[in-house]
Amino acid sequence: MKTYFKNKFALSDQGAKEMILGILSVVAQNLALMFPVSLLYLFTGDYINGVNLQRRTGFYIGGIALCLVLIVLTSIWQYNTAYKATYKESAARRISLAEKLRKLPLSFFAKRDLADLTSTIMSDSEVLEHAGSHMIPQYYGSIVSTLIISIGLFFFQWKMALAAVWPIPIALIIVLTSKSVQNRFSRRQRAAQIDLNEGVQEFIETSRDLKNNNAENEYLKGLDEKIDALEKRAIGSELGTAMFVVSSQMLLKFGIGTVALVGGTMLIKGQLTLMQFFCFLLVASRLYEPMSSTLINLAAINALQINVDRMNEIKNAKEQTGLADFAPNGYDIVFDHAGFSYEDEKTVLSDVSFMAKQGEVTALVGPSGGGKTTVSRLAARFWDADKGKVFVGGVDVSTVDPETLLASFSIVFQDVTLFNNTVMENIRVGKKDATDEEVLNAARLANCEEFVRALPNGYDTVIGENGSELSGGERQRISIARAFLKDAPIILLDEATASLDVENETKVQGALSRLIKNKTVMVIAHRMRTVAGANKIVVLSDGGVAEQGSPAELMQRGGIFAEMVRLQTEGQNWSIS
Repeated sequence: MKTYFKNKFALSDQGAKEMILGILSVVAQNLALMFPVSLLYLFTGDYINGVNLQRRTGFYIGGIALCLVLIVLTSIWQYNTAYKATYKESAARRISLAEKLRKLPLSFFAKRDLADLTSTIMSDSEVLEHAGSHMIPQYYGSIVSTLIISIGLFFFQWKMALAAVWPIPIALIIVLTSKSVQNRFSRRQRAAQIDLNEGVQEFIETSRDLKNNNAENEYLKGLDEKIDALEKRAIGSELGTAMFVVSSQMLLKFGIGTVALVGGTMLIKGQLTLMQFFCFLLVASRLYEPMSSTLINLAAINALQINVDRMNEIKNAKEQTGLADFAPNGYDIVFDHAGFSYEDEKTVLSDVSFMAKQGEVTALVGPSGGGKTTVSRLAARFWDADKGKVFVGGVDVSTVDPETLLASFSIVFQDVTLFNNTVMENIRVGKKDATDEEVLNAARLANCEEFVRALPNGYDTVIGENGSELSGGERQRISIARAFLKDAPIILLDEATASLDVENETKVQGALSRLIKNKTVMVIAHRMRTVAGANKIVVLSDGGVAEQGSPAELMQRGGIFAEMVRLQTEGQNWSIS
């Protein structure tokens, strides 16, 4: 049973145990709520039979007190198991999701839309939390308690029991058979929701360009259409669910009618006493009311499958694993006939072999789409090569835990990510325990001081979300300062100076030359002047190494690299006539 709940509702082992206890607590509470019915039955019988009620006062007062105690105790138990335990499980689920995402390769994120992934982490977790506290225990608990009461009724009077319970299984079957219809409506609504989220996010990110091109109104019209589409899907989903739930709830009403009809007939024939008839009417009234809510919970649980499947997709995704011990013999990076393809089987690298030596700068150049960025990602094990091997210091990177491996890398991406914090703390991301003096030294190496002095509070200036208060070049220099601060033995620079002007690029390259002593440096660049001082050039084209060697050697060969230098030189001499 624990395994069933664990898989069905994306629960942990502890969460599944707590769910079972929550169901038992609901059963106990529902049975406790039947005690007042029994007490009322006894009171009515004594009244009709002319029993002196004053002599029975103590009994009924004690019975009422016992009912209150039982209801209070079972309610507290239910609260602790069905509510508090669910919220603990929800917290554990979010933490485990974060831990899981941390261990997944970038290939997982490459095939998932950001809005879709965010929706799973936030919205789906919230939906599962609400279902775990308000729906699932109540549904299963009501089914079990109803089954127990129904069995008791059959021992009491089977004909009347049959008249009372016959609508329940039929109503449940009606809602259960609606699962496929509900899932279809839910998928359409979810797709419309994600489409709208993507549209809103895209509008926020591209608002400046939309305004610049007078395309804002046209884009907003498209957003209005997405809002209308989501509204239409939501209404359709609600109507589709209501069609089954309301019809099943209406069916339950026939139960009271059949109890009254069968009971009246048996009463006339002398096959049933008045008290027995009254008892069944009381029980039926208590039996159908919670079942009406149970049918709503069942419909919600049916729709929950979409959220669970999306959650399990993350939960069951293959992690990148490896040894926590990484003891390389130096930090040479070697690609040995490495190949890589994305999920859609599009081949990016076919047969890449080269060495980036420690203490040297190795530049990766070539046409766009040639695989330069992919090569750097394979070295840092953001992805794993499909064939061949990648070694760092003689160690196969696929055998090393990714976080352990990344401790040896300082990476400056082309797209810089900054936080809504001070300049000082944004640089300190490179080394969380760094002193202020270490941060300032890294900032000087990255040529940050010039623009930091102009900020209102210097290094204590908050730079806005993703560094919105800074220019592209200033943001990139902060990212470079992080790499300096981390001072790892391997440095990867992916178009690290692309947003810098010529003067600052020269200064940063001078700082890099001081930093790379005894380090392995791989540089990805399109501007040939950026790689002019590299020790080795690796030209990547069509997923393979087209040529490699020093800049002088490649210029002499007159191949792809020489042609790229010639074209860029001609471009620099271009002017408006």
